[in-house]
Amino acid sequence: MIEPQNDFDLIVVGAGIVGMSAALYAQRDGLKTLICDPNPPGTGTTYGSACTIATYACIPVNNPSIITSLPHLLTSRESPLSFNLLHGLKNARWMLSFLNNCRPSRVKHTSEALGQFLTHADAGLNPLIAEAGAEDLMVNNDCLYVWSTKAGYEGARDSNAMRRAQGVEFDELSQDEVRQLEPKLKQPIHCGLNFKGARHVTNPQELVERMHKRFEALGGTYLPCSVERCDADGNGVTTYLGDGTEIRAGHLALTAGACSRQIKGSGAERLPLGTERGYHILYGNHGGLVSRPVGWAEAGFYATPMAHGLRIAGTVEINAINAAFNTKCTDYLQRKSQEMFGDLGPPDDTWLGHRPTMPDALPVIGHSPTSNRVTLAFGHQHIGLTLGGVTGRIVTDIAQGRAPYCNIDDFAPQRFT
Repeated sequence: MIEPQNDFDLIVVGAGIVGMSAALYAQRDGLKTLICDPNPPGTGTTYGSACTIATYACIPVNNPSIITSLPHLLTSRESPLSFNLLHGLKNARWMLSFLNNCRPSRVKHTSEALGQFLTHADAGLNPLIAEAGAEDLMVNNDCLYVWSTKAGYEGARDSNAMRRAQGVEFDELSQDEVRQLEPKLKQPIHCGLNFKGARHVTNPQELVERMHKRFEALGGTYLPCSVERCDADGNGVTTYLGDGTEIRAGHLALTAGACSRQIKGSGAERLPLGTERGYHILYGNHGGLVSRPVGWAEAGFYATPMAHGLRIAGTVEINAINAAFNTKCTDYLQRKSQEMFGDLGPPDDTWLGHRPTMPDALPVIGHSPTSNRVTLAFGHQHIGLTLGGVTGRIVTDIAQGRAPYCNIDDFAPQRFT
């Protein structure tokens, strides 16, 4: 019997920050690498993020405060959460699992797992920034969280204590100290936290595009095609593209974010991957209103100064991935941004993206339940930009048969199967 020949050492499915990080690390290490995505690199969820390298973000969205505040979150016009009841009923098992992971013991486990992983975020991302010549896109000026009410801040004490337990460094700031740092904030301010050493990207799509250019300069291949399915055997993986092409590779890495379950034969279709839809609006002429990302805790969004202006990014909409654009979410962001800064006029851009989220708020990283020739790497929810680099490095380790350079036991796909 003639063994099938492999055209590539590694096929990466998905050209966002996670996929492009994996592809660039792999090509840099000498693997013949192909990356497939029907959309241009960096134009998906990576494009619309809040742009923060959030190494402090070890607190999951599903935490005990969700249970106590759920009635308000579901009914208030001024809530950052939007929920489609029919979608929730159709996905009741996922929703119940999400709520089950709001228990204090589960939140502690999640926080510890994320906290340890986040300590590797900069080491994973920095080599790629240097490789792509993208240092000019990074701003090192910390990140600020503000609370408008004493009750809101008191409700976050346990979460902030968990951050400290994971080694996150921050300064507690009074109202006056917050206003000294960011004098153009107009909303009521009770206090704030300044996360020391945090940074942000002024243009995340440009970051991924430069990584892509470097990937191709090193000999990597990009195909603007969808992947329909894959079949793994003992020698590699046969990948079937949307145009009917079949390509062989020694390994396949599935990094397609919220679309990962659509790739048949990958094993991802067996996992409870959900979607948190997020929105942003952009004010092109107001990028100078703040000097760093400012997260308004009670309102559930960031205001981030970018190359293109001021981005207001956040909210969570629980709805089907293909549901129509919900203008209530962008209207909410516009109202709250006016409370934050005054009249900014109409936004110059609006956007909807899909955060890939597992019900326990931890990513999936590791061998597929169906084959060691397939690596799954998705589900980074709100911190994909932050963890993209370190995840890409781990994917490359796995593709070369090496043990991942940091522990990923908590992220194993098998925890669901």
